[in-house]
Amino acid sequence: MIQISDIELLRGGNALLKGASATLFPEHKVGLVGANGCGKSTLFALLKSELQLDAGECQIPKDWSIASVKQETPALEISALDYVLQGHPEYYALRIALREAEQNNDGDAQAKAHIGLEHIQGYSIEAKAGELLHGLGFSNEQIDNPVSAFSGGWRMRLNLAQALIRDADLLLLDEPTNHLDLDAVYWLERFLRAYTGTLVLISHDREFLDAVVDQIWHIDAQKINVYKGNYSQFERQKAERLLQQQAMFEKQQEQIAHLEKFITRFKAKASKAKQAQSRVKALERMEKLAPAHVDSPFDFEFAEPTALPNPLMTLDQAKAGYGDTTILHSIKLNLVPGSRIALLGRNGAGKSTLIKLLAGDLQPQAGEVFQHQGLNIGYFAQHQLESLDLKASAVTHLQRLNPQAPEQSLRDFLGGFAFFGDKALEPVAPFSGGEKARLVLAMLVYQKPNLLLLDEPTNHLDLEMRHALVMALQGFEGAMVTVSHDRHMLKNTADEYYLVDNGEVTQFGYDLDAYYQWLLNANKEAVKSPEDNAPKAHSSVNRKEQKRLEAEFRKSVQPLKKQIEKLEKQLDKYSTELGEIENALADNELYNDENKAKLTELLAKQASLTPKLNDVEEELLIALEELEEKEQAFADETA
Repeated sequence: MIQISDIELLRGGNALLKGASATLFPEHKVGLVGANGCGKSTLFALLKSELQLDAGECQIPKDWSIASVKQETPALEISALDYVLQGHPEYYALRIALREAEQNNDGDAQAKAHIGLEHIQGYSIEAKAGELLHGLGFSNEQIDNPVSAFSGGWRMRLNLAQALIRDADLLLLDEPTNHLDLDAVYWLERFLRAYTGTLVLISHDREFLDAVVDQIWHIDAQKINVYKGNYSQFERQKAERLLQQQAMFEKQQEQIAHLEKFITRFKAKASKAKQAQSRVKALERMEKLAPAHVDSPFDFEFAEPTALPNPLMTLDQAKAGYGDTTILHSIKLNLVPGSRIALLGRNGAGKSTLIKLLAGDLQPQAGEVFQHQGLNIGYFAQHQLESLDLKASAVTHLQRLNPQAPEQSLRDFLGGFAFFGDKALEPVAPFSGGEKARLVLAMLVYQKPNLLLLDEPTNHLDLEMRHALVMALQGFEGAMVTVSHDRHMLKNTADEYYLVDNGEVTQFGYDLDAYYQWLLNANKEAVKSPEDNAPKAHSSVNRKEQKRLEAEFRKSVQPLKKQIEKLEKQLDKYSTELGEIENALADNELYNDENKAKLTELLAKQASLTPKLNDVEEELLIALEELEEKEQAFADETA
């Protein structure tokens, strides 16, 4: 086991850890969490013996092998497969020795190499490397490509595979999901659950932490606080502890009231609809956990957009691609205020292509893309971090958006994104990836968009900022289309999912967990024997028939969908009117004798509107359930 006893670690004269202690037992899986700059990466460096303690003791078994992910990858000309195999030095050395022995016709050396390979089960290691690369999204062709042919994100995947190839006693992973899509995240999650060594994991993906770790080390106030269980269990324990601190009480109540507002409004729209239940439960869960985030440095929300035209954007039979290559065909999409869509699909299927088409970065190759003249797009993509002016400050970036705004108002706004004091006036150049991402998000929020296009917005963001972003998105009034591998964000901000696959964009439903099952089934189909995958004589006819049936089904439920849309508008109208009446009735002066007539009028309106609201809500419930039953029946018939 690893024993950390009363350690002190200094950086730049400041103590990151002081009097910190913890014990790491064999085969335990630990999630290392804490605010940016608290010392997580420094503790990793200590475990890798890359730095010395200023005080205390850190005992690591001498015979333990340690694996971690390299942060840089040289532009090598060896294949991706060979690069991953280099992560297993014993195997790689024996393979080279065997090759040389064969070239020299040295029988004794060949025998020694074979014995060595057998001892380390080397004959299965190359197959394992292939499995790792496939799991992380590499195709058969890419495996043989030179390392130099890959972009930075794909090279980080190679580094991850190289760290996983060894069955190390201690595996240290720092943000391993940052450069992965959702498919690869699911795969890595399964791999780490089955991992038999000891794992220490830094991650800002709470769902990933929940699935993998059985203990949390929380670095706070220069100490390592150990919690049993996964991240959600840690969060609940932290919430219970903070609830006892009366100094935090007022801020807790503000956050809980903030959440209750969203929960109440959402329930008013479809309180009993089956597809709404997961959303309501997620919101209620967030309400209970709100106290765990009272000490967050982030506090912002989306202002009401200047305009909310309906529809905001419509795509009809649109095609998207690059040059003469078409990636997506026949895209039909209608974005209205309140649309909350998440895009699912395997790497390279075209999710980011669709986002670029919506953002106007790509022009349609065919079809129609209608944008309302009042459309105001807020677009977040990773390349925007690179487009920041490195010489300018955060305040300057906002001043360029609104030259008339007082500097103090801009600094107050940036404070919600944790750019406090002089930090808001410093050049962007030395900012970390997380700070740059926060600045891009601040600029986006400041412009009051009515359509949000978010392409992996949580990359580089820590857990508290991710939580703050999810909270802010709950109150966003416009439409939203998201691509993300952060399942917590998707589950708490998306109402429906669209699948991007085989050049098509189709509705997938309301359950993110169903996508995991879809992936498993798709992967099973991919590994069937050639006979199983051989095209049937009438496969093209079957596809045409399937499309015809889908078209007929969409046409058959169109009246029901129009009815639902009409009922939702009525529900919003009655809810708004009742809300205004209830606000008026909350005025104590209304109950004075001189206001008796007005009070009677308001009470009469309330009595009239309440049954109307209940009737519309009941009709909406019936219609939503009928639509869900029709969709399920059609899915069963065509399965």
